Amino acid sequence: MKKHWLSTAAFTLISTAAISTAAFSQGAGTLGKIKETSTITVGHRDASVPFSYLDDKAQPVGFAMDLCARIVEAVKKNVGVPNLNVKYQVVTSANRIPLLQNGVIDIECGSTTNTEARQKQVEFAMSHFFTGTRFLVRKDSGIKTWDDLKGKRIISTTGTTNVGVIRDFIKERGLGTDVIFGRDHAESFLLVEQGRADAFGMDDILLYGLRANAAKPQDFDVIGDALLVEPYGIMVRREDPAFKKIVDDTLIGMMKSGEFTTLYRKWFQSPIPPKNVNLNLPMGKELADHLKNPTDKPVR
Repeated sequence: MKKHWLSTAAFTLISTAAISTAAFSQGAGTLGKIKETSTITVGHRDASVPFSYLDDKAQPVGFAMDLCARIVEAVKKNVGVPNLNVKYQVVTSANRIPLLQNGVIDIECGSTTNTEARQKQVEFAMSHFFTGTRFLVRKDSGIKTWDDLKGKRIISTTGTTNVGVIRDFIKERGLGTDVIFGRDHAESFLLVEQGRADAFGMDDILLYGLRANAAKPQDFDVIGDALLVEPYGIMVRREDPAFKKIVDDTLIGMMKSGEFTTLYRKWFQSPIPPKNVNLNLPMGKELADHLKNPTDKPVR
């Protein structure tokens, strides 16, 4: 499988995107586009540990990336292109949906929450994880409970569902807390690390991943019960049932065969790159139950 790297500026090259999506725009769907160009473009994150992130060689790795690698193999067989080129495009919380819609990427492999609102723009494959919004703080901040956040400065990442969840939480608790926004998860974590923000509100699994890969993991805590349990899903374009079926069938097959569980243990219960940190996170009940009856049901 020949792999090519795309720069993060690729999505601005409108003319290139128009050419590469010609087959798609003519009604052939994603599979038609892939077959005509002999290329599939995988969207991924750069700091969503352990789902989709860059290792010490700047290569995309992670649980979602491994799932998508199996999907790519299934697509290769379906379109009859054994030497299918695989291109990788970094996406952010803010641009991941537009890049999928306009054809720059063909599939998004990361840590995206499946919501009813987003299902009006894209479609989601069978869920591959369940998470909830919690807060990461410095241990020396004195913040131990929700009430300790009163009057503090909370940061979250632009374009995530957590922003709305956090705002509702602040209003309900009457915390009078300021909310600011980071460009990506790495920047949001950095502001807490530097003391420029008091707490980082985000999906708990991503907070654990960021903490585990920090220079001094022992300096940080993840506090509170999850505010809302949310499903993660791989994104594909809307109204493209043939492509979604391949994605769903591949995931369901992995769930039924046990391969999904094996990959889960690899990324959540074993040392992972780049620092060989073990997240030590056993599979939760929501996901374990989901493997018996997979669904692409969103959270509201």
